[in-house]
Amino acid sequence: MTAMTQLLQRLAKSRFRISAQLYAGLAGAVSVTLVASLVAWFSFDRVGDAQERVNRHSVPELAASFGIAQRSGALVAAAPRLIGAVTAADLQRVRESVTAERAAFQAHLSALLARGSDRNEGVSQRGSELIANIDAIDASMAERFALAARSEALRSELSVVRDELAGALVPAIDDQWFFTMTGYRSLDASAAPRAEHLSEGEFDRYRLLAGLQADASLGIQILASAFNLSDAPLLEPLRDRFEATAQSIGRRLAGLADTPARAAVDDAFERLGGLGLGADGGFALRARELALAGRQQALLAENRSLAMALLIEVEGLVSDAEGSAGRATQASADAIATGRSLLLAVNTFSIVGAALVAWLFVGRVLLRRIDRLSRRMRAMADGDLEAEVDISGRDEVADMAAALEVFRRHALEVQRLNLVEKLADELKSKNGQLEDAMEELRQAQDQIVAREKLAGLGELTAGVAHEIKNPLNFVKNFAEASQELLEELNEVVAEVGDAFDEEQRGIVDEVCQDLTDNLGRIRGHGERADRIVQDMLKMGRDAADRQLTDINGLLDQNVRLAFHAVRASDSDFMLDIKQELDEGMGEVEVVPQDVGRVFLNMVTNACHAVDERRKAEVAAGNNDFVPTLTVATKRLDDHVEVRIRDNGSGIPEDVIGKIFNPFFTTKPTDQGTGLGLALSSDIVREHGGEIRVESEVGSFTEMIIDLPVTAASPPADVAGAATDEAAAS
Repeated sequence: MTAMTQLLQRLAKSRFRISAQLYAGLAGAVSVTLVASLVAWFSFDRVGDAQERVNRHSVPELAASFGIAQRSGALVAAAPRLIGAVTAADLQRVRESVTAERAAFQAHLSALLARGSDRNEGVSQRGSELIANIDAIDASMAERFALAARSEALRSELSVVRDELAGALVPAIDDQWFFTMTGYRSLDASAAPRAEHLSEGEFDRYRLLAGLQADASLGIQILASAFNLSDAPLLEPLRDRFEATAQSIGRRLAGLADTPARAAVDDAFERLGGLGLGADGGFALRARELALAGRQQALLAENRSLAMALLIEVEGLVSDAEGSAGRATQASADAIATGRSLLLAVNTFSIVGAALVAWLFVGRVLLRRIDRLSRRMRAMADGDLEAEVDISGRDEVADMAAALEVFRRHALEVQRLNLVEKLADELKSKNGQLEDAMEELRQAQDQIVAREKLAGLGELTAGVAHEIKNPLNFVKNFAEASQELLEELNEVVAEVGDAFDEEQRGIVDEVCQDLTDNLGRIRGHGERADRIVQDMLKMGRDAADRQLTDINGLLDQNVRLAFHAVRASDSDFMLDIKQELDEGMGEVEVVPQDVGRVFLNMVTNACHAVDERRKAEVAAGNNDFVPTLTVATKRLDDHVEVRIRDNGSGIPEDVIGKIFNPFFTTKPTDQGTGLGLALSSDIVREHGGEIRVESEVGSFTEMIIDLPVTAASPPADVAGAATDEAAAS
């Protein structure tokens, strides 16, 4: 008794649950469905009797008629597929499909003839004509493939003739032109007299050969066009053009009678004529192909006409069958009307009941409570966690509201913890940014100090250069004076030569010669040191006027200067320098100080690149790498080309476009300013030239400098920049 009481109490409580209410609604829907099924069963039973009468009499005739219409349409559609077959395999596949469709068509036709209708004789006649038409199209395809095979063979032979004519005419034309201009039939034979090889006959022979080549190309082009022609009326004009070209070829060959050139091409031209104008030539073959295509199109049109006539006959049969089926259908309609009325009453009751359930329970109670809960959840998603979730009740929605309230309280605690962590992360990020800024400031300070040291060193270098120049002048002057005194001494010794014996005279001559050689070396090295001092002084001055300059010498001087500068900062640095200088370079009109800076910057960068790769190779255990720098010059028509190539680490593709931008550098902040290549680019552009870069990462980098031989106006943007710089100065 107690267990029963508890069960009843649980059932009484569960009546408020949404699940219990939904189960009750589903039970009602199932009951209504059972009633509707019984009504439908009664109606379908009556409809089945009427349908049985239709199936016994009208349906077979309708099915046969529709089958004939469907299969005739398939046969009509198969005709274009037969004509559209490209290969024999495609044609065979279409034939198999057509055979299956024809068998099905004949089966439906036999079934219809068995019904004994008066219209069946016309359907049978039209069907037989349609099948015969399909067979005619199928037979025409064999002739089409044979013509296509012959056409392909002619195309191949035309390609061979074209190659033979090209292989014979081009050397003959070249040999004739060479003989006409030089008098040599071959390099190992003697030259013909000028009157012979420059005669009008030789020029005419050359023109005939050139004309043959043009006529051969035109004839081959016309014949190739005929193979692709799709409009029959255009074929005859094309044939006339080919005949005219063939006549022109004959006239030109007659002009080349008894010549080796004609013997070489006579057979090929005869074959070309046969390919175009022969009985089985390209034009005749194309005419047959176009005629066959016309016949096939006529068969397709006849095929469509037969299908239309057959369809008219079939429609008559369908009309008769429809009349028989209509009478049987009326009986079915009466049965359906009765069932429809009963089902309408049942459905009306179901719809009214469902509307009441949806309005009272779903709309006014369930959805309203769910909407309140949804709005509160969206508010919590937007950050409103302060208001409590309060939805009363004893169903599942109330349980969800209680769980959401627990989640809200936990979310408030998590939000407070996340705020503390976020503030800590932001503080840590700011500290990192401050450390980076301090590091950049320190590097900038180091760079400024280095620049100040370099500026002071430049001023000191200029002063030292001025001081060195005076002793060098003294060395040069006294070397010249001493050399003149030695010459006077030799003259005196020559005058009093009898006062010395042969041994003494030899000693005096040897000493004088050694002194003369030594003074020459002193003078040469003094002049070299003087040139270096002059270059050091010019490096600190503004650009001078343009003057004729030995580019080879200027390049060699700056290559050695850059090498020794890098060598001075790194005693382990080694470099294999290769020079490929154009001996006919001559002098070029440039500003030597500015162009020297360009060479110095690029060679210095190359030295750093090969040294960087050398260190990387050594670290990897490879001691076979040899740092190599190759400098080359070449004089062209109106400009000179200077190439500076190193086998360093190379420049990535995405960096090449940026290396000439001011302040762009791949070196650390305290080792490069990014101005060297930018200034070099401006200098070369001011000279009217350009700098090109070719590089492969891990292999090489090559700088190519193009300079005009004579002074050229700089581009507008460079000239404007120079004017602005002068105005600012």
